[in-house]
Amino acid sequence: MVRRIDRDQQRFDKIIKGKVRQQLRKYINHGEMLGRKGRETVSIPVPNIEIPHFQHGEKGSGGVGQGEGEVGQPIGRGKSEGDGQGQAGNERGQHIREVEMSLEELADMLGEALELPRIEPKGDDALTSQKDRYTSIRPTGPDSLRHFKRTYKRALRRMIASNNYDPRDPTIVPTRDDERFRSWKTVNEPHTNAAVIYMMDVSGSMTDVQKEIVRTEAFWIDTWLKRQYDGIERRYVVHDAVAHEVDEDTFYRVRESGGTRISSAYRAADYIIKRDFPPALWNIYCFQFSDGDNWGEDNTECIESLKQNLFPVCNLFCYGQVRSPYGSGDFIKELRKVEEEFDNLILSEIEDKEGIYGSIKTFLGTGK
Repeated sequence: MVRRIDRDQQRFDKIIKGKVRQQLRKYINHGEMLGRKGRETVSIPVPNIEIPHFQHGEKGSGGVGQGEGEVGQPIGRGKSEGDGQGQAGNERGQHIREVEMSLEELADMLGEALELPRIEPKGDDALTSQKDRYTSIRPTGPDSLRHFKRTYKRALRRMIASNNYDPRDPTIVPTRDDERFRSWKTVNEPHTNAAVIYMMDVSGSMTDVQKEIVRTEAFWIDTWLKRQYDGIERRYVVHDAVAHEVDEDTFYRVRESGGTRISSAYRAADYIIKRDFPPALWNIYCFQFSDGDNWGEDNTECIESLKQNLFPVCNLFCYGQVRSPYGSGDFIKELRKVEEEFDNLILSEIEDKEGIYGSIKTFLGTGK
């Protein structure tokens, strides 16, 4: 039987999730929850839900309409004129409640909001893992695996059959023969894994604002892909004129300057794939972010590297060009020349933080 308090809690959870769902675009674009991310959950700030209630005055203070004053006289302090300086206010402010939601719930909300199709992975029979499944019952085993319900039923049947059961004193004492234990079987389960390679231009023309856009979009891409695959391996590459493989923390915090050779990032990604992720067994995703400013002579080498090494092995190659006040933005024009040849090449232009929402839909809306 479901308790009333449990029903109330379930109803409250639905209301909270509805609030988050309504404002999901704001959370996506502005990354308000990234600083509150835990291992499996995220704390999300939502406006507090005020429950209407009566407010009683002090005892003996009089009833309705009593006290000093004239008809129509305002009660309480109105808005004062001026620049806001003066004594401390006495009015209530907006209350914010932080609620925890699992990353899986966020991924489902993201899929619903952006109408993202389920990804169809490849190589789903190539990788297997061994897992223990409790599928049967046996008469011996450790106490930690005792099946209490089955043990109780066997003891009850035995006592009834032997006329030792007294309904007025229903004491059931299992014997060793009554005990039953859960038993497991080790099975091989096929599963699919994804390798995600993030590449970011950290040259002098990329500002902190552009890097924040990359960080926010990468979080949501990760959230969606984790929901689609059993396991995700991520690699990070930063580059100016030279590319380096780095860890996640360095990827988001590094500050560099200098020129830009995008081909160096493609060589690094190709090396990582050959070293760690055989294309026949892995679903490979490359996400590159840049302001489109590249050394002119390097464009030809970039296109050749993509055609020969990356496009043939990637489920998706997504290029997001972040608008910068310093970058030329020309590189996306080179990619548009070959866009029709490769259906796994996805291009997105991100003007500012408001463009993150649409960019995610562009990248992940193909279902690949």
